[in-house]
Amino acid sequence: MKRAIFPPPFTERDRGHGRIEIRTIRTGTDLAGYTTFPYAAQVFRIHRRRYNLHGDLLSEETAYGVTSLTPAKADPERLLALSRGHWEIENRLHWVRDVTFDEDRSQIRTHAGPSVFATLRNVAISLLRLAGYANIASGLRNHSWNAEQALALIGC
Repeated sequence: MKRAIFPPPFTERDRGHGRIEIRTIRTGTDLAGYTTFPYAAQVFRIHRRRYNLHGDLLSEETAYGVTSLTPAKADPERLLALSRGHWEIENRLHWVRDVTFDEDRSQIRTHAGPSVFATLRNVAISLLRLAGYANIASGLRNHSWNAEQALALIGC
């Protein structure tokens, strides 16, 4: 009798932004002899398929991962949610840096300058988020006209 390597998959379907996305995750815990990663508790495979609203396949991809989270702490549904949460960082930080601050066209390229200015941009974004701004561009405009208001963000 053949033993199943993975438990049944968890599948999630979303419809939005002019497409249908189907994500399927398979997890496994029988790692003996397969990995030397310390603290590895689970492996997973996420298969994503995106279709247009007519049902035509637009794209397909598979991602693999290893986690220290046990099945008791992260079932397949939670692992899929954690994986999707990664894009929130991309959308909330990197996109803002790229678009609002136009970071890619920065001409600061020598010594510690790029790192220092990236840190200052991150601080500005964090301070505005803590102040309740969902739209960083709007927060920058509001504070650029009032130095006292901008200094109040850092406690001065």
